[in-house]
Amino acid sequence: MMTTNDVKAPASTEEAVLAGGPKTDAGKSLIQLEGLTKVFETEEVETHALSNIHLNIRQGEWVAIVGPSGSGKSTLLAVLGLLDTASRGAYLLDGRSVLELSPSDRALVRNRHIGFIFQSFNLIGDLTVFENVELPLTYRGMPAAERKQRTERALEKVGMAHRARHMPGQLSGGQQQRVAVARAVAGDPLILLADEPTGNLDSKNGEAVMQLLSELHKGGATICMVTHDPAHARTATRTVSLFDGRIVQDEQRR
Repeated sequence: MMTTNDVKAPASTEEAVLAGGPKTDAGKSLIQLEGLTKVFETEEVETHALSNIHLNIRQGEWVAIVGPSGSGKSTLLAVLGLLDTASRGAYLLDGRSVLELSPSDRALVRNRHIGFIFQSFNLIGDLTVFENVELPLTYRGMPAAERKQRTERALEKVGMAHRARHMPGQLSGGQQQRVAVARAVAGDPLILLADEPTGNLDSKNGEAVMQLLSELHKGGATICMVTHDPAHARTATRTVSLFDGRIVQDEQRR
C-alpha cells in the first residue's frame, strides 16, 4: 500500500508538478488516493468526514460521486481540488504527491491542472462573459494572444461565443453554467471537478448541461462529478457511492 513516505517529493514544484501542460496518456492513472482520511476536530468532538478512502481515477473516466447528505461527497471533491487538505493518507495527481505542497503551490496547481464547475456558477458580476472565462488564464501570466484564442475556443465549445460581451446578469441560469464550464475547460486542465453542476437549474437546463458534459467527456475530458440525481449519475461511466465518509460501492458501467 502506498503511503506519503513512499512518494518522493519533487525537487521543484516549478520543474515537476507545475511544468507545462497535461502530459497524460489515455487510460493512465490520473488521481490516486490511498488511505485518505479527513478529520474535523473541535475541543469537544472529532468528526471523520472521510475515512480510509482508496480511489484511482484514470484519464478519460467520468466518475459520479453519490451518497446521502453528510456522506462526505463535497469534502472529497474539495480535497481532490486542493481546496482542502487531508488529515492523513496519500494523494497523487498525475503521479506527483500534492498533499505537502505550500498554499501558493497548491493555488498554482489548481489554476493549471484542475477545472472547477460549481453549483452556484461563481461568475464575477462586473466582468463580461469573455473576461470571466479569460481571468484564470490571466493569473497564469499567459500572453494576451493565447488567452484570446483559448477563451474564444472555449466559448465556442459550449455554444456561448455569441454572448461573449454580455454580463452574467444578462444570462439565464443555464447560460451562466455554460460560461462556467467554458471557464473550467479553457485552461486544458487534467481533470474537471463538478460539484452538483445542475443543482441550481431547472430540469431542461440541467439536461442541457449534462449533455454538454457528455460531449466534453466524449472529446477526452476526465470528469469527477458530485451529484444527488440518480439519472445524472447513470450518465457517468462509473459511480462511487459514499456513506459516512467511506466508499461503500464502486460500480463501473462501461
